[in-house]
Amino acid sequence: MSEGTAPPLLGLGHFTFLDLPPQELVRLAARTGYSAVGLRLHPAAPGGLAYVLPPGSREMQAVLRDKGVSVYDIETVVVNAAFDPEALKPVFASSAELGAKRLNICADDPDRGRLVANYAQLCELAADHGMGVDVECMKWRVIDTLGKCVEIVEASGMANAGVLVDALHLARCGGTPDDVAKIPPHLIPSAQLCDAPAAAPVGTEATVAEARAGRLPPGRGGLPLKALIAALPEQVIYSVEIPMAGKEAPDVRAKTILDATMALFA
Repeated sequence: MSEGTAPPLLGLGHFTFLDLPPQELVRLAARTGYSAVGLRLHPAAPGGLAYVLPPGSREMQAVLRDKGVSVYDIETVVVNAAFDPEALKPVFASSAELGAKRLNICADDPDRGRLVANYAQLCELAADHGMGVDVECMKWRVIDTLGKCVEIVEASGMANAGVLVDALHLARCGGTPDDVAKIPPHLIPSAQLCDAPAAAPVGTEATVAEARAGRLPPGRGGLPLKALIAALPEQVIYSVEIPMAGKEAPDVRAKTILDATMALFA
């Protein structure tokens, strides 16, 4: 993206305020200046928090329409050895009605053939609903580098398969903005911004804890965020995913994050 060019759409990831139901997240986004939201409509782990929006949810559609906010992506599906793509059909149906464009996944199946097959089938289901599927690396998952994400996307052979570049996961998986710049631009539809200390945590437990509650607003850490933005494709859609510990009111925290993010593009 050109220096000084603000993103035309900025999403507020649900993981930033996971305790807020979808309708309240939309209202928060509208009050504080975001143009889109991501929604947690599938648990990231068995028993994890997620929100069920049945197809035809008039209340949710009305809130989105009234507040002028769109839904960009749906989070987060773990594709592991027990994963069944067919189980995502209700999620796709609900998501498509809300206008969602992408589903975010992480890949944790050591059987590469099965992983690619399941990912390709997931992309097929998504395509039936006008959506795509983005895979992101996480240091504690099987797919733990940006390069492995690209390999899985390319192996799927699906036009709606993509790579999600998350600033924190990229850094903790050993990736750099230079690595991002080498990827064909059409493979990166989405990026998530946050900051964190330059020094990585030691050990898996600490790495997971940082990702789930230790992120920082842009400019308050040591990640090379401006270099990352310069390396990302012009057409990428940005979201902020910044779960943080603390007791700030949601409006204060959301506005702080927004202002810090916009400063990256100034």
